[in-house]
Amino acid sequence: MLFADQRHHSLTLPAKDSQGGRPTMAYLIGHLCEHVIQDTRKHLFVLDGHMLRILVLINDADWELEDEEKYELKAGDNILFVSTLHGG
Repeated sequence: MLFADQRHHSLTLPAKDSQGGRPTMAYLIGHLCEHVIQDTRKHLFVLDGHMLRILVLINDADWELEDEEKYELKAGDNILFVSTLHGG
């Protein structure tokens, strides 16, 4: 839905973010919201800077084990977003 029904995206991010550091998950989420998500309902993905009911896996591990939005992305990382919203 939010990603125009495309299940897989391969992205190339800059080696450095705007502050000169390595891109983090926070950077990736901002990039997705700004450049990839075409749906006007971006608030279903992120609201006030917080992920909403979405399980995030970094290389098959829960992102809570990887320092969440502070995780520094590496070449070849596999990031998976799984919605936990269910219709009622």
